[in-house]
Amino acid sequence: MPAMPTLLDYHPPTDPYLNVLHVDDDILVVDKQSGLLSVPGKDPSLWDCIEHRARQTWPSAGMCHRLDKDTSGVLVLALNKKAHGFIGSQFEHRKTTKHYVARVSGIMKDDTGLVDLPLATDWLNKPRQRVDQDHGRPSQTEWQVIEREDTATRVKLVPLTGRTHQLRVHMKAIGHVILGDAFYAEAADFSAAERLQLHAAELGFTHPTTGAFMTFRAPLPF
Repeated sequence: MPAMPTLLDYHPPTDPYLNVLHVDDDILVVDKQSGLLSVPGKDPSLWDCIEHRARQTWPSAGMCHRLDKDTSGVLVLALNKKAHGFIGSQFEHRKTTKHYVARVSGIMKDDTGLVDLPLATDWLNKPRQRVDQDHGRPSQTEWQVIEREDTATRVKLVPLTGRTHQLRVHMKAIGHVILGDAFYAEAADFSAAERLQLHAAELGFTHPTTGAFMTFRAPLPF
C-alpha cells in the first residue's frame, strides 16, 4: 500500500487558477483540477482551494458539494443564499444527475453492473473508508464499461448515493481499484498513473431562478 498522503504533499496546481465553465447571478460552475481541495482543510496550511479562489472574484461564493482533492471535474458553487439552499436541496434529495469516468485496474468482464455495499469510516486509517456489512451506510454505484485497454478498463460510474470515497472503495471491493489511488491502490496500480484516474465528467441540476434543467460537462483530462 502506498504511503498515506501528508500535509506536506499539498502543492495545488495554479494553471489555470480557476477554470470557469459557467457563471451567472446565482451560480458558478468550474472544472476542478486534480490535486486541489474543494474547501479549506483543517490545517491552516490547507487554505488554498476552489472556494477560496472563487471568492477572490465572487466574495459570496459557497460550495454546494465537494469532490475529493485528487478527483477532477464539474463543481457548482452558489453565489447567494437562495441559490445555495435550492441547489443543496437537490443534492440532498438526489434530484441532480451526475456521472464520473474512471480508469480501473484489470479487464472488467461484464459490460454493466451495480455495486451495493455499505460503507463506513475506517477509524484506524482515517480518512479511508471501508465496506462494513454490520454498521455501514447503504451505498450503491452503477458502472458501465466504456473501453477495455490492454491492462485497464475505462468505465462510467454513476453514484446512486453520496458517501465519502464511495467510488474508490466500491471499485476496489469488486477487484478493480482506480489507477493512481493513493489511499486504496497497491503500489503497482498507484504508480500506473500520474494522478487519480477519476473525473466528474457531467453534472445536471435545476437552475434556482430560471427553473431550467442545466447540464454541465468537463472534458476528460486522461
